[in-house]
Amino acid sequence: MNLLNRFLADGFLRFAADPAMLAWAYHARPVAAAAAHDPAHAAWLRSGGTWFVGVDALPNDPQGGLSGGPPLAGAAMDFIRGELALDLPLHRAQVSVCYPGYPRPSPEESAAAYSFRRSRDAAHVDGLHGEGPEKRRFLREPHAYILGVTLTEQSADAAPLTVWKGSHRIMTAMFATAFAGRSPQDWKAIDVTAPYQDARRQAFARCERMALPSAPGEAVLLHRHLLHGVAAWGETATAAPEGRMIAYFRPEFASPGEWLDRP
Repeated sequence: MNLLNRFLADGFLRFAADPAMLAWAYHARPVAAAAAHDPAHAAWLRSGGTWFVGVDALPNDPQGGLSGGPPLAGAAMDFIRGELALDLPLHRAQVSVCYPGYPRPSPEESAAAYSFRRSRDAAHVDGLHGEGPEKRRFLREPHAYILGVTLTEQSADAAPLTVWKGSHRIMTAMFATAFAGRSPQDWKAIDVTAPYQDARRQAFARCERMALPSAPGEAVLLHRHLLHGVAAWGETATAAPEGRMIAYFRPEFASPGEWLDRP
């Protein structure tokens, strides 16, 4: 099975650290660490101080590069631009950092949400925002893909990314039904909470949960509809002084129709 077919079947691909991506990660690491400790980003520290969410915290340019550093390049970017035919401008990357003890209870999270974080890794599909007191789900960000690049060393049980293999197919079918007969421009107004929760239950029952620990310069590419989350920090887990740090890129399609129609 070639890489494209594997990606479409499983919903994710892992890329070993190659010289180009490793050089980018080496340069990005101190920049990301500084962003995580910037007082301007203090609101992003969640889960009782054990998770820095860090949305848009990395000051990269639209090609992913950082001042004075190498471009965002390597096998993962070659696959995205070549096999997926996607060469979109990149937003400022998320700097996701987990620290020992993740997750801890916190005032911003209900008891039920915290329990789901512990038992199901807070599994979700990116781009669906939970809004209002009941956290109703709406499509707000039609991401083209999710690319995570690991910046630090850590043990395999230090809050690794988790995925539900093949769950993107369940989710894509659900979205196609939920949005059927409606213009893509109207999708943002459609409450998908109930079908999303049902599809997520199906994925938990039918799809294999996989933990994807990683090392510096390694990259993981996720299909935009793939169910994924973050495992709890293991009792004996170890990590670099900066914590377990991953930079995530999620460029958006210009048209929400592509979010559903593209492979």
